[in-house]
Amino acid sequence: MTYFTFLRDNARWLSASYLLTTFSGFGQTFFISLSAGDLRAEFGLSHGDLGLLYMVATLGSALTLPYVGKSLDHYPVQKIAMAVMAGFALFCLALAHAFAVWVVAFAFYGLRLCGQGMMTHTSVTAAGRWFSAQRGRAVSISMLGFPTAEALFPLCFVILSGTIGWRGAWTVSSLVLILVAMPVLFVLLAKDRIPSKAEVAAAKAEGRQWTRAEVLRDPRFWLVSCGVNAPAFIGTAVLFHQVYLVELRGWSLEVFASAFLLMASGVVIASLIIGPLIDRFSARQLLPYTLMPLCFACFVLANVDAQIAAFVFLGLVGIGNGFNGTLVGAFWPEVYGTRHMGAIRAVAFSIMVFASAAGPGLVGWLIDIGVSFDAQVTAMGIYCLVFAAVLALAARAYRSDQHS
Repeated sequence: MTYFTFLRDNARWLSASYLLTTFSGFGQTFFISLSAGDLRAEFGLSHGDLGLLYMVATLGSALTLPYVGKSLDHYPVQKIAMAVMAGFALFCLALAHAFAVWVVAFAFYGLRLCGQGMMTHTSVTAAGRWFSAQRGRAVSISMLGFPTAEALFPLCFVILSGTIGWRGAWTVSSLVLILVAMPVLFVLLAKDRIPSKAEVAAAKAEGRQWTRAEVLRDPRFWLVSCGVNAPAFIGTAVLFHQVYLVELRGWSLEVFASAFLLMASGVVIASLIIGPLIDRFSARQLLPYTLMPLCFACFVLANVDAQIAAFVFLGLVGIGNGFNGTLVGAFWPEVYGTRHMGAIRAVAFSIMVFASAAGPGLVGWLIDIGVSFDAQVTAMGIYCLVFAAVLALAARAYRSDQHS
């Protein structure tokens, strides 16, 4: 099956997965942070206060996700998606009408749980379950929703907030979910994808169908999680402290911001390339290479003071994110089966959310106690290098399972 034939024959389900990921953007850090200045001013919060509030809310969503995420193993994707988007819209409205700090915290929690958590979880889990032989391509297409949201949503929010205020912009976000996302996805998800006989045979060849309890007892799961979640920790930590970095280097913030286009381009290119490679070689075989772009990115940022380092760093981060997101989306069902993937991936996603929450706080604390930013970024690069070796060993162990 050619790539274009695959797209044509599966446009309905690929579009649904892509749109779920795209609309998760309302709950991602790059979008929520656009209201940070207004929230601090209106509620008298310091940078540290708002950062702590956001971290606690994100950690809360990470702890909740394993419980709500397993619902995908028991209910149709359409029902889960509709329920999640309805809740997502309500949390957008909660932030739009926040009258106290506790309401802001509650809204943050819901936005992170529904957006970064369940919307993404639903998209990738559905793509992994619908497709077997072409799983890498399917997940890579769903991942394109992230750069789409990064390219469109912030600009729209800035324009809206300048016209009708930040509260009005969040109200519009809620209406987009209710009036655009929900009707379109309701139609797209009305018909579940039924794999062909060849795909069913391929799925049976995947072998053992692990339960979540069995996966949690498998030490390889935790080792792999420590590796594949490095991009969430490092990327969020560095970008959260981008103003500090720019001031430290004497760079232009506007020029640094322009490099985000390169990051989005890197995600798109890497996602489209890695998908077919996964289908050809398997996610197991490619696993050891997932951290290498981020490793090089960290070493460049730590050792090059010229502003060109920002473009190299963000470009490599984009490539690494595109590689890692697609690979991990295909890896878990490949090694643990699809029968209990909703419950398993919910735990994996909660670990990712935890990593993204912990990064900004830890790096900020180390900056406060005098640990240089360059030393921290170098340590991040070394961590990636070490875990590339760990992932190689884990991949070998998983291949042994396959042949046993």
